[in-house]
This record gives sequence, structure tokens and C-alpha cells, in this order.
Amino acid sequence: QLQLVESGGGLVQPGGSLRLSCAASGFTLRYYAMGWFRQAPGKERERVSTISTYGPITNYTDSVKGRFTISRDDAQSTVYLQMNNLKPEDTAIYYCAAKYTGSSAYVPLERNEYTTWGLGTQVTVAS
Repeated sequence: QLQLVESGGGLVQPGGSLRLSCAASGFTLRYYAMGWFRQAPGKERERVSTISTYGPITNYTDSVKGRFTISRDDAQSTVYLQMNNLKPEDTAIYYCAAKYTGSSAYVPLERNEYTTWGLGTQVTVAS
């Protein structure tokens, strides 16, 4: 059974940092492109960052470029999202998601391309 479990969320002051982790089980992570998405109250779920299997190639939404870094450790079956200089507008539930691509530099960008989702971890940025 494919499963994703997010962790690392919490309450942080503006300008602070958090590192989110997404632990994968039930499948071989190295064949799956991975994405981080977020959903704030009253808003649609939006893409934050994605990473391919080969390369890897990464992609970031404009609002997090230069502040967030996505990475993957296939040996540990874990994907990370390092978030620095956090802002109140980053407050949301953060979800990781997986899409099978094989060994590919393709980076899925659309939410509906992803087939497996975690339950999310809450990130709150407030003073």
C-alpha cells in the first residue's frame, strides 16, 4: 500500500525556518516524481515545489523561490522541503504527493497529475 506521511510542521515566527519531511512507504521512491503542495483556509490547494526522479530537476512557485528548497533522499525514501525566511502568507497545511514517472527528468506541475497524497502537516507563521 502506497503511503506518504508528512512531518515537521509547527508554529514559527516570521523570518524563521522549518524543514518538512515526507516519508514514503509501500513503493520505490526513486521511480516517483514528488511534489509539495499547500492549502490555506478558504483557498485552493496550490503547488509549492516539485522534483523529478532523474537529475533531479526542481520547480518552485514564484512566491517561494529563493526561500524554499526541495530535495530527495531515495535511499531513505524521504523527500524534504526546507523553508527559510517564512512569512505569514506561508501559513497552510502542507501536503506531499507522488506520481510514478520512472527515471525521468519530467517534473509534474499539475495537482491532478499526482496519484498518491499524504494527510498533511500544519505550518503556521505568526508572531
